[in-house]
Amino acid sequence: MREAPPSAVYPSLGIGSDRPSRYQKVWRAAMKGGARQNSDHAPIMKLRFDRGTILLTDPSKDLKLAEAPGVLWDPRVNAHRAPASKYPALKRWLLERGARFVDITTPPRPMQEAWSDVDLRSYQEAALSAWELGHRRGVVALPTGSGKTRLALAAMHRTRLSALCLVPTRVLLDQWVREISRVYRGAVGCYGDGVRQRAPLTVATFESAFRHMDQLGDRFDLLIVDEVHHFGSGLRDEALEMTLAEARLGLTATPPRDAGAAARLAELMGPTVFELAVADLAGGFLASFDAITLYLDLTPAERSEYMSLATVFNGVYADFRRIAPDASWADFNNRAARTAEGRRALSSWRQMRRLLALTHAKRRALEALLGRHRCSRVLIFTADNEAAYAIAREHLVMPLTCDIGRLERDDVLERFRRGDIRTLVSARVLNEGLDVPDADIAVIVGGALGEREHVQRVGRLLRPSEGKRAVVYELVTRNTIEVGQARRRRQGLVVRRSAQL
Repeated sequence: MREAPPSAVYPSLGIGSDRPSRYQKVWRAAMKGGARQNSDHAPIMKLRFDRGTILLTDPSKDLKLAEAPGVLWDPRVNAHRAPASKYPALKRWLLERGARFVDITTPPRPMQEAWSDVDLRSYQEAALSAWELGHRRGVVALPTGSGKTRLALAAMHRTRLSALCLVPTRVLLDQWVREISRVYRGAVGCYGDGVRQRAPLTVATFESAFRHMDQLGDRFDLLIVDEVHHFGSGLRDEALEMTLAEARLGLTATPPRDAGAAARLAELMGPTVFELAVADLAGGFLASFDAITLYLDLTPAERSEYMSLATVFNGVYADFRRIAPDASWADFNNRAARTAEGRRALSSWRQMRRLLALTHAKRRALEALLGRHRCSRVLIFTADNEAAYAIAREHLVMPLTCDIGRLERDDVLERFRRGDIRTLVSARVLNEGLDVPDADIAVIVGGALGEREHVQRVGRLLRPSEGKRAVVYELVTRNTIEVGQARRRRQGLVVRRSAQL
């Protein structure tokens, strides 16, 4: 009899497909040493963590495990399996049916070390209460600079649960370890940047979690995910499926608006339980700010080049929209990449973006703004590193890009904090989570990632201080794709209060 392929067990996880998956290691290892039924007596069913899954062995014959949450039969080990994230729901399902079972998952070690008090602002207290009332599962959406990390510290402090905190970058890994160490007296574990140290309170990068969750998944009761909007639509979602933690807190400034991604994220972390926008806090808990859009023109030569490129792109894109009016930009990219005409359209799009990244008028406007605010601390944001380095050369300002190492980056930020450096230019490094010393002025020369990127960039300026009023300049080229992009980006700054209690 032919054995069922792995994809027949968990097709949604890509097991047995051409796509690499962390779960493949689980299945291959399980084939070598899974538990077997014992026909001599009727043993009690056992639940144990098995490299990112829950393995259920020796169930009673009258228990219909096929109806249990996430459970499927794995014929290679003669047992049932479920993703580890289904563990709480699975236990409730078994208890409701009076099933006899032994839970031999490893109990996480509680945090017994002392904490300092973590004081919260009123809106942070409201957010934490909403999370508690949501059975300690859900996403909290707060603007950049409003203290999401402090909210996470308070959640760990008050629950005293062993906690795994996931962050997207090595920069944020270091930052979170520092912030935790200020209020927690115990050792802080770290997974990332070549380090693998586990403790009841551990911080890990997304990549390290993806690689090692088969070892970490049964060690923590609370899962905290910073910049959680990165999950919900990708392969790395598996990292969140491979942990037993019932309590889950997701943090973001911009929860996903796509219905599919939002539903998937709610399945992994819980629903959005509390949400505030920049406008809800500006002038109170965040600094007040003025948003000024400067509309600029292309030179005749730039306009001629732009129109030539736009003609190539617009024809192909218009045809695609007629055929698939509800399709996404990613759908267009996938379709266009299959034909020579489509690839020419994508190439034209990239050249249009490169042309608009730093036009002649933007160079002149930036020069004028830097002169006007020479005594202020200024952050300049560009669409790409090429534009960032060009501005750095032209104005002798410090670039902060992904090419710069951690020690140099920390030194640059410290000099900016002291006032030795007054201007920084960056494409992406300053967008997400990095703790930037107080700045007064932002000049957005170019952007690529829409509303989320814009909210994060504006938030870099809004850390409150007495009498502070920040100014955000956005340079937009008339009669180009930048006009619509700028309008969509600003939608993320409007008032958006919500809480699910």
